[in-house]
Amino acid sequence: MTNKEIYKKTLGFSLRRVFWDVISLVLLLGCGTLGYMIGDKKNNAPLGLLIGALVGLILMVLISLFLSYKLKAAQIAMMTRGVSEGELPDNVIAEGKKVVKERFATILAFFAITNAIKAIFNQLGRGATKLGQSIGGDTGGAVGSAVSSVMQTIVNYLCDCCLGWVFFRSNVKPAKAACEGAVVYFKHGKTFFKNMGRIFGMGLVSLLAIGGVFGGLFYAIFGRQAFWGTLSVKVAEHVTETGWLADLIRNPQTLPIVAAVIIGLIMWSILHSVFIKPFVLTGVLRNFIESGRNDIPTEDSFSMLDSKSKRFRKLRDQM
Repeated sequence: MTNKEIYKKTLGFSLRRVFWDVISLVLLLGCGTLGYMIGDKKNNAPLGLLIGALVGLILMVLISLFLSYKLKAAQIAMMTRGVSEGELPDNVIAEGKKVVKERFATILAFFAITNAIKAIFNQLGRGATKLGQSIGGDTGGAVGSAVSSVMQTIVNYLCDCCLGWVFFRSNVKPAKAACEGAVVYFKHGKTFFKNMGRIFGMGLVSLLAIGGVFGGLFYAIFGRQAFWGTLSVKVAEHVTETGWLADLIRNPQTLPIVAAVIIGLIMWSILHSVFIKPFVLTGVLRNFIESGRNDIPTEDSFSMLDSKSKRFRKLRDQM
């Protein structure tokens, strides 16, 4: 199967994820609005907005962990099967959920492995980040921050690929398969860095397209509302700091722009993660699986990461 065929076949997972992500966003906005209205009646609208937004954020996280993220795992499982076996079942949704349930008997086991994978790759990524920070001065700090952002994007893809490897190596324990996945990257890192141009290129294009459209749409809606003047006065009463951002949120003319930009970024984050990233991930995952299956790591090769990641050594003890 080609990458495009696998992507189209597994698109149902993306559609279900975006449904729950939109529900999460609606809850966040609804709770924030309700909190603002209640707080305004008690002459403390900013505090009410903050509390409402916090409640909405908690609900968003719960939905993400227990529904959206498990759908993502099922999608990666089916992508892995399509890449490694060249075919997918007709009912990929049901099969994907079944595979996740069989591989991880409990949700605690699932999150234990995914968190371990993230910890391993984050530890490996910090070494590259320190390279920029070692330059020193303001330049070193800027380079370090840029490298850190790039590494975090790479780590996110590598975590997904490593999870795919756990599904691919269904005949071994998840802990051992996760260790193998980390070693696969370490031994074949150059192969995966070839995809970075496409990853960041498509990310920038989708940011400009999706973020720009939704940011402009919400600004057109927000710009017609009269409550921004009242809200900016309330914000000015509580925000006494100086700086360009503080000036923006205190100004009734620029406050709706800030709100529109934030929502535009949220919408981009959701839609890019659900629709654009899976297409890119299919190609990166194919390189990962093909590189690893021709050189499956042995336990002897695990020693190369023992000194680089404490979380890797801890995961080895669970094998």
